[in-house]
Amino acid sequence: MAIKVRAPGSCGELVQGTIKGQNFLITCPIDVYSQAQIISCASPVLPDYQKAATAMEMTLRYLGVTQQNQSVHIQSELLVGKGMASSSADISAACQATAIHAGKPLQAEEIAAIALSIEPTDAIFYPGIMMFDHVEGKLSKCLGQPPPLDIVILDVGGEIDTLSFNRRVDLVEQNQLKEKAVSEAVELVAAGIKKGDSRLIGAGATLSALANQSILYKPYLEQIIDISKYYGAVGVNAAHSGTVLGVLFPVDGGEGKEQCIEHILSLCGGKVQYIRTACLISGGLTLVEGDDVWDR
Repeated sequence: MAIKVRAPGSCGELVQGTIKGQNFLITCPIDVYSQAQIISCASPVLPDYQKAATAMEMTLRYLGVTQQNQSVHIQSELLVGKGMASSSADISAACQATAIHAGKPLQAEEIAAIALSIEPTDAIFYPGIMMFDHVEGKLSKCLGQPPPLDIVILDVGGEIDTLSFNRRVDLVEQNQLKEKAVSEAVELVAAGIKKGDSRLIGAGATLSALANQSILYKPYLEQIIDISKYYGAVGVNAAHSGTVLGVLFPVDGGEGKEQCIEHILSLCGGKVQYIRTACLISGGLTLVEGDDVWDR
């Protein structure tokens, strides 16, 4: 029977930066997915999914299992190079699909170690909302379960390579300069998750998005924040190393979401694109085997 593992993508991050030099991000998992399946035949891997193929090979090596005419097949709804955790979703789903196929399921910590050996990684494969060191894995803390939130996902254009971004020579200094704002953003988001208060989450996410303008500038961000507030949004978050923005709405936002999208698109004259509306969810991988669904 075919084994398929599904991983959520993200709409950027709720917060990202450093505190006392410690790299971290706070995850923003959404109900848009990448799915991995191990195929028992040696078939070509598409160039876009070479990282998943590497993850499969590294997982087999970690488990001490010999690769025998296996290939990984990826089906993904996630855009590449936009800050939607497409690589992290592909890699983590490939790791777990490989491990389950071998009869040795992995814990999230084991997946994190494999993923980080390939590239900086988002922690969307952990359950809940995570505060996670995406560069070295030195910090891993679950903040809890998210309250219901809809996210209008917008793209300001371009494409960012995660590896190149994290090798920027000025990144450490730029992160240091925004640490005060980032610390405040973390406090707001953590309190919002603990209390189930979407307005605190939105306030923290907005603060982090604005602080990141000095590192990766998002055109129209300030205008989008003002427009979104008018239509009832609780805040705007950003892909700190990508090109997407998320407008955060309570799930009872009603017509405000549609009106907000129209206003933003008319203001930006085609330079900002609407991708889709998604829901903020708990992270974690899902195994689908026949009619059974398993979450970890």
